[in-house]
Amino acid sequence: MADEKRLVLAYSGGLDTSVAIPYLKERTGKDIVAVSLDVGQGGESLDTVHDRALACGAVESYIVDARDEFATEYCMPALAANAMYEGVYPLVSAISRPLITKHLVRAAHQFGADTIAHGCTGKGNDQVRFEVSIMSVDPELKAISPIRDLSLTRDVEIAYAQDHKLPIEQTEKSPYSIDQNVWGRAIETGYLEDPWNAPTKDVYSYTDDPAFPPVEDEVTIEFKQGVPVKIDGRDVTPLQAIEEMNRRAGAQGIGRIDIIEDRLVGIKSRELYEAPGAVALIAAHDELENMTLEREQHRIKRDLDKRWAELVYDAQWYSPAKRSIDAFIKETQRYVSGEIRMTLHGGRAVVTGRRSDSSLYDFNLATYDSGDSFDQHASNGFIEIYGLPSKVAAARDVKFGNGIEVAADKL
Repeated sequence: MADEKRLVLAYSGGLDTSVAIPYLKERTGKDIVAVSLDVGQGGESLDTVHDRALACGAVESYIVDARDEFATEYCMPALAANAMYEGVYPLVSAISRPLITKHLVRAAHQFGADTIAHGCTGKGNDQVRFEVSIMSVDPELKAISPIRDLSLTRDVEIAYAQDHKLPIEQTEKSPYSIDQNVWGRAIETGYLEDPWNAPTKDVYSYTDDPAFPPVEDEVTIEFKQGVPVKIDGRDVTPLQAIEEMNRRAGAQGIGRIDIIEDRLVGIKSRELYEAPGAVALIAAHDELENMTLEREQHRIKRDLDKRWAELVYDAQWYSPAKRSIDAFIKETQRYVSGEIRMTLHGGRAVVTGRRSDSSLYDFNLATYDSGDSFDQHASNGFIEIYGLPSKVAAARDVKFGNGIEVAADKL
């Protein structure tokens, strides 16, 4: 049974959520349980975050190392779906929110809380992702956001932290808002809000300048049913595969993205992303699918990959529609096994070789040299039957004077 005197807070360790601990306690009268997850974002240690939460007044600090879980259960489904929102963004933040929410709900059950709080503003996507996920996992829990609901501004937060002697050293506005995990890094706000302003070098952290790359790096990635299992012959877990490709593709400046993005809340925003490992792995996985998926299955999957990315971006990770698409995608991965060789250099990940025991590529059918096993005479009847509907329709158009006009001087 929920205890109305406890509240679970998604705690990052930064200014917003550190101030939220005593602020929420004062405003609601509830004891605060701080929940923090490591999803490969780097930065401060979990011990430091744990100690700061308690120093700011939390009654409990619930810490989870979720890196392997995130890589296996969230990044790998995104890889299987070749998930790129608007064709370019590999859902860095969107796929982490349902995982964080799952652990927030788990903590609420464990500590008997009836409310979950997060640090999102009223203009972003994440407020929707957290709250829709919360109601999808446990519709009985309430959700609030002190930044949004109490209209907290950064100057008010800094003054509050100083007055309450909170262990927060941050006293001035950072030029960017950054969210990062092992799948990538998102950068926004500040001077980037003017879409005419070009990014400066200090924006980037996961990638080096692609204009001055080291020597090209050749890598071979082996997949088993859509999941990377070896890199250059060495066994890897999903987390290790992402981390290694982040390092190697990042060194070549691969995965820098600068877009005007359509947010869920209806606002267009200028977003920068770095996702070297995600971009390289998706390129490799997509090419292996080119080799192993049947033609119509592949066409349908491309359409559903796009819808999968849109649903996940739009806070529908736990929706029936997304679960149904998951089932289709899982079936398609049965034969997505084999090796992809790539060259990483100067901001580009280029596939240079592919091989698979489950390949649908047949050399004897594809070759134009001797040994060709394709019966070219069969094409005559195929073309006649395939073109028959168009031929019949064209004859009707001619009958009624609606045929396609072709100028004689164009023939």
